[in-house]
Amino acid sequence: MTALLEVQDLRVTFGGTAAVRGASLAVRKGETHCLVGESGCGKSVTSLAIMGLLARGGQREASALRFAGQEIGGLDERAMSRLRGDRMAMIFQEPMTSLNPAYTVGSQMTEVLRRHRGATRAQAVDRAAELLGRVGITAPGLRLGQFPHQLSGGLRQRVMIAMALMCDPELLIADEPTTALDVTVQAQILRLLAGLQRDLGLGILLITHDLGVVARIADRVSVMYAGEVVESAPTAELFAHPRHPYTRGLLACVPVPGKVKRGDPLGSIPGVVPRIPPGFAGCAFRDRCDYAHAACTGPIPRHQAGPGHEVLCTLDLAA
Repeated sequence: MTALLEVQDLRVTFGGTAAVRGASLAVRKGETHCLVGESGCGKSVTSLAIMGLLARGGQREASALRFAGQEIGGLDERAMSRLRGDRMAMIFQEPMTSLNPAYTVGSQMTEVLRRHRGATRAQAVDRAAELLGRVGITAPGLRLGQFPHQLSGGLRQRVMIAMALMCDPELLIADEPTTALDVTVQAQILRLLAGLQRDLGLGILLITHDLGVVARIADRVSVMYAGEVVESAPTAELFAHPRHPYTRGLLACVPVPGKVKRGDPLGSIPGVVPRIPPGFAGCAFRDRCDYAHAACTGPIPRHQAGPGHEVLCTLDLAA
């Protein structure tokens, strides 16, 4: 199946920092592709680069950046803005700072449909109310007249999801959509995304550091470290046979019911994600890796560990 979103060799720099270094991934229609890793690994920067929303000073390059078969890497801002919010939509990490506090929920939601589809105000209001109801918000007419600060965190997140769906996008990028939500609301949001994907055939790129979320919702996983995709595989394959030391370290940090007893220490990865300068050579994980050896300072090969399972490492660790 042709990829809805195809990213090849994406590179993003901010002055003396290489935030993303040769990242490649693909999202197909109806598929949820999770991008995981610690904070500071380049996940959010990757999503912003795809959407053309990098902060001032960010430089983006890619061998290919295609959406629905169209190369979008070279589009000017006017052409890109016609795609954003229409065929490509994004749920940002923190809804309180993503929603404008000076405008009502209704005015922010209706703007999307009126701008991209030329809808009348009445049509846009009806669509916004319909979607608020669809994402589980009661009394949608009342909510449309409220300001973001009058809503709870869970309601603001649902508003962001509804806003992203105003124009029936083909691709939805969700950056940590369940961060700072309690586990009950988190489960509701994940069920909501899964149901919307099933009904609408959305392709979803979900960014998270929560492997529990990944296990529940992802079809495919890409593990990112220091700006590179170090391992990518179907979800079941990655959890059953992790091949990269970093992936193994992440999975060891997660308690598994029936395997980890109460009071037993959880795994951990020493150190922190480093800041990588442009032109850095070798494996960025080598200073934190139990398997590091001399070859880790040179070129790192990318090899196939199985069908659809790709690993960036000098070693081929057995499952």
